[in-house]
Amino acid sequence: MAVAFAIAAVMNFGSYWFSDKIVLAMYRAREIDESQAPGLFRIVRTLTADAGLPMPKVYIIPAEQPNAFATGRNPEHAAVAATEGIMRLLTPTELKGVLAHEIGHVRNRDILISTIAATMAGAIMILADMARFGAIFGLGGRDNEEGPGIIGVLVMSIIAPIAAMLIQMAISRSREYLADETGAHLSHNPESLARALEKLSLGVQRAPMDASPATAHMFIVNPLTGSGLMHLFSTHPPLEERVARLRAMRSY
Repeated sequence: MAVAFAIAAVMNFGSYWFSDKIVLAMYRAREIDESQAPGLFRIVRTLTADAGLPMPKVYIIPAEQPNAFATGRNPEHAAVAATEGIMRLLTPTELKGVLAHEIGHVRNRDILISTIAATMAGAIMILADMARFGAIFGLGGRDNEEGPGIIGVLVMSIIAPIAAMLIQMAISRSREYLADETGAHLSHNPESLARALEKLSLGVQRAPMDASPATAHMFIVNPLTGSGLMHLFSTHPPLEERVARLRAMRSY
């Protein structure tokens, strides 16, 4: 167990420490200053000041799909990225709601929390692999009456990673709800974020994005599409539920 946890910790915390550079390079994001996108820059600066956070770096992603994400290992090393598509699609008020959601992730330290969840899930998956190979190559030649037996070990080695992944996805969905709530407080307008989410949902379907499943959880709206049982493994809660929760909130 110690070996499995150590391997998972090294892998995930390495990604956590360099997450901003890795993800931003993956999507060819370019850093901008206020002269290049004054409206976007001004919104981010206002929101971070209201949240009591340092000013993050601001990036634009050359993609038609309307989407955005925040990254960075802590508020002092944070970055906010928005696609070209989202800047064309949303009104300034709606864009403020989206960016408030992303600043909410920074304020709530969700990159750290998701890394811890991924580390625990990774450790369980490594343990399951060890158990599976041990059952096949170590237990197959003898009858172990005190233990669960080779069949039991194999079944547990299959079920445990699935359960770990479901828990990890559930944590990710709960952090999205919290970021929505934080964003509604920061923007003082839950309705603007609700309208933005509805527009983004349609925009994602109309403009597919070559996004990696490993980074899909970072975006405000899942850049990948799926149906049926895939919703169970989704990193994002149902959009309809998110919109309903926002519209049930009062204006701030």
